Amino acid sequence: MTPRIAVVGGGMAGARFAERYGALGGPGTVTVYGAEPRAPYNRVLLADVLTGRYDAESIALPLGGAEARPGCEVMALDPAARTLALADGTVEPWDELVLATGSNPVLPPVRGLRRPDGPGLAEGVHTLRTLEDCGRLAEEAVTAKRAVVIGGGVLGVSAARALAALGVRTEIVHQGTHLIERQLDGEAAEVLRERLLALGVETYARNRARAVHGGDRADAVELANGYRLDCDLVVLACGTRPRTALAYGAGLPVGTGILVDDRLATAGPHVSAIGDCAEHRGTVHGLAGPAWEQADALARRLSGADPDARYTGSLQRARLSTGDLEYAAFGAVDETLDPGLDVLRIADATRGSYKKLVLRGTRLVGAILLGDLATVDALAGAFESKEPLGGHPLHLLTRGES
Repeated sequence: MTPRIAVVGGGMAGARFAERYGALGGPGTVTVYGAEPRAPYNRVLLADVLTGRYDAESIALPLGGAEARPGCEVMALDPAARTLALADGTVEPWDELVLATGSNPVLPPVRGLRRPDGPGLAEGVHTLRTLEDCGRLAEEAVTAKRAVVIGGGVLGVSAARALAALGVRTEIVHQGTHLIERQLDGEAAEVLRERLLALGVETYARNRARAVHGGDRADAVELANGYRLDCDLVVLACGTRPRTALAYGAGLPVGTGILVDDRLATAGPHVSAIGDCAEHRGTVHGLAGPAWEQADALARRLSGADPDARYTGSLQRARLSTGDLEYAAFGAVDETLDPGLDVLRIADATRGSYKKLVLRGTRLVGAILLGDLATVDALAGAFESKEPLGGHPLHLLTRGES
């Protein structure tokens, strides 16, 4: 009998698994169940959809012949009976189950975020996690004059840049010491802050939003120090939290995410988990790169292409390319945490670029490129190889420059 593979979650991890399973000649039929009304798409590009650089159709993801079931939310799963209960009341059988349920936006403890008269966010307050979110935000941005983005991570910076490109004066409120502190050091973040300022985006680091004010809709954000930022829009970009309710309800072990081993298998027979919802060796990555690496490994195992395929973790790497802002970061970027590390850096205030190598002897253990990614491929290769560098490491920062 042909194996029936059910993928719960129509996001990037689930789509990648389905595409790779088909490409590897997997013998089963794959069905991708998604709660959103659209087939899977690339969430990384949502900020560029907001600016009009891409439309919704152009960011669709291939499924490799799998059946997409958008608008089909899974409400419960039964690992013993190998069935899924859908929102419309139907029950679907499966032989292998892949949980790719992703994550939800974190709503910070800020007064006034929610409607006073019912569920949901207050008028003018938005998240940016789905194409529907993007569409609502784009509609309101047409008439908006000022926006406040709460959160200065990757999503917050991308959203702020997009709103500024639409002509909305935008301010970022970030509780951390500097922008994108998980991937950039203080010097790189300062270069990024200056580039954002040139685009019309002001940044308030080391500040916490305390309340959203307004009558029928949000009209100001109050900071913890009492300062008020007037606005027409508020965008929440405070990180995400793994969606684990289905797994928990089915009795599967859950920590921060759904617990998986190196096979990406859960404690439930024939149940696997990948992407933002999965916790592997104590880590929930929450990034597209590791999610796709997990999807690739699981597709190799379940398709039979490599029945012993394992996922042993992902190297720390991140890349952002959105409009005028570009950066790439690899590995350890804070040399102060280890006295055995050496640093080579080049900053160009005129070009708004910053480049940094973090070395342990002759091996590259971390790097940042911001504003000039000409050598990113060479850097990535040196980082991933873990081999001693040949010659002076400066060539990894200057190759390709005129």
